[in-house]
Amino acid sequence: MHEIKSTAGLAKPEAYRALHTQLAAMLAGERDGLANTANMAALLFTALPGLNWAGFYFLRDGGLVLGPFQGKVACIRIPLGKGVCGTAAQRRETLVVPDVEKFPGHIACDHASRSEIVVPLIKDGRLLGVLDLDSPHLARFDADDAAALQAMVKLLLDGSDLGRLATG
Repeated sequence: MHEIKSTAGLAKPEAYRALHTQLAAMLAGERDGLANTANMAALLFTALPGLNWAGFYFLRDGGLVLGPFQGKVACIRIPLGKGVCGTAAQRRETLVVPDVEKFPGHIACDHASRSEIVVPLIKDGRLLGVLDLDSPHLARFDADDAAALQAMVKLLLDGSDLGRLATG
């Protein structure tokens, strides 16, 4: 059993270093992608301040399908190229959206969400899905979040068998 250590009071770089260390410990010796994405969603949701949703979508049958998450009930299917998640997946690039209401075609699964960051899951050139974090605060995410979350996603991809969760 892993205990999530609080990052309260830490500056963002220190908080992400602590989270990276905790994620590495969670992944050690466990390759199951479903279990690892569930634990990563719980870690991020619990330890990062200002989130109202943290989770994964996996590429299946040409679109994104909901995976493990923490937060309110979410959209189940998102077409590639639609909303922040579908756009990040289609472009294969991390998207930081300071105000989701200004993002063309934003899909409002939770109307309380005001900002969002989406990191694609790409392994050996293959798109597997995305990590999605939402916040009820405008401009909650920035380039520092993007870099730290990309490093955590790399750790997840290197330490997990996520390929079986994606069929697209």
